[in-house]
Amino acid sequence: MKHLVVPSILVVFFLTPSLALMNISDSHPLDGSAGTQSIHVNAFRGTVSIRDSNVLSEWDGTLDYKNALLVAKLFSKMACILAKMDQAAFPTLEDISKALDHQAVEHYPSTRGLTYTVLPSRVKNLAQYGMPIKDMCRDVPTYFAQQQKEGTALAVDPDSCFEVQLLFFMGLSICGEIPGL
Repeated sequence: MKHLVVPSILVVFFLTPSLALMNISDSHPLDGSAGTQSIHVNAFRGTVSIRDSNVLSEWDGTLDYKNALLVAKLFSKMACILAKMDQAAFPTLEDISKALDHQAVEHYPSTRGLTYTVLPSRVKNLAQYGMPIKDMCRDVPTYFAQQQKEGTALAVDPDSCFEVQLLFFMGLSICGEIPGL
């Protein structure tokens, strides 16, 4: 029994600091709005969870880097949007973690306003995309969205766009009419 105590203490001693580095959370007041944005980076799972409490454009989101998925629950639309994430266009988990550590944000790449168009097809089986996405989008219709190629003209009304901002360097537009609303 004595032989198990020392290795156990060593494991706890060395593992605890590494586990602390895997999860980073922070809240930020949003400039020019009434609300805050809570962001949680889980490096172990490869995800970033966002909760934006802006009264005019409240939304929750998850960036799933392991599965290259982006999901946003838009409360004003009472719908979820699921899209493939072009990881080359997004800041890395490390970039977001550094920004949450209050390092200079201007050094991180901007998404230059990526635009996603909502498709009429509804997601039938949310479970195939993982429990975090299934839990987030429970009880609301979920639609696929497709990233617009840079430089292509949108064939939708610009007033139908929902603007999503993550920190100060990542802006997305989700455009198009959501069927059934």
